[in-house]
Amino acid sequence: MLLLKKYFSIILGLLLVSIAFNLFFLPNNFVSGGVSGLSIVVKQIFCVNESVFLLLMNIFLLLISFVFLGIEKTRNTILGSLLFPVFTFLTSDVVSFVSLEIDPFLIAFIGGALSGFGYGLIFKQNYTTGGTDILNQLSEKYLKIPMSKSILFVDGTIVLLGCFTFGFVTMIYSLISLILISEISNRTQLGINKNRVLYITSFQVQEIHKYLTELGYDSTIVDFKGGYSKKNGKMLLSSIYEKDYFKVKEGITFIDPNAFIVATNAYELKNANVAIRKSILEN
Repeated sequence: MLLLKKYFSIILGLLLVSIAFNLFFLPNNFVSGGVSGLSIVVKQIFCVNESVFLLLMNIFLLLISFVFLGIEKTRNTILGSLLFPVFTFLTSDVVSFVSLEIDPFLIAFIGGALSGFGYGLIFKQNYTTGGTDILNQLSEKYLKIPMSKSILFVDGTIVLLGCFTFGFVTMIYSLISLILISEISNRTQLGINKNRVLYITSFQVQEIHKYLTELGYDSTIVDFKGGYSKKNGKMLLSSIYEKDYFKVKEGITFIDPNAFIVATNAYELKNANVAIRKSILEN
């Protein structure tokens, strides 16, 4: 069942990315990086079919990956690299069934969100669609260029090619899509969890711990040493529901007005201790 769910997510992700490409990006010449973006430029200049170009480029990059990165690094790239061009071909007529006479900004926004969600589903299963991901890995391994800078350079170069080919305004819409693809794919991979993790430094740790327990939240007391003061102290680590954040913050501040609180998003909680909260709610 888990294996079936895994491949269903990958197939659905590839389908969504392909539809976004054919319905939003290709007809409007939005070059949002990657080999798919490059295929739009190549089609315009050399009249090469985008699906054929995607397949040939992905096969070429797969061979390079096998030689220079090895089978382990390449294994989870094969499926996406080969199926993405196929899905792009199969969905190439989607534009004839759906008419999009809307503002280009909305096209860039919807296309980026749909594509980002599709990529997120694929990346969440630890798979990729190949393409420029392979170039980024090669740059990191052999040129010692950090992945973030490599992505910026490679995708940035492709977006600039799109600017020279289709104009500055089209490039702006392409960048909007690229930003959304990055943001939505990250959100999809990590998930959206309405919890906050609190890091609380205080001289009233025991009182705050008792207060959190009364609200039904477990907390962990951690020993630490200040980097500047070199003094030993104790810090509380606790996960709370988003809706209770301001109530909890006010309660902690009431106990210790000088408490230092750091709150971060919790994208995922596993094996959380819910026994305390359950007992509080039951009483």
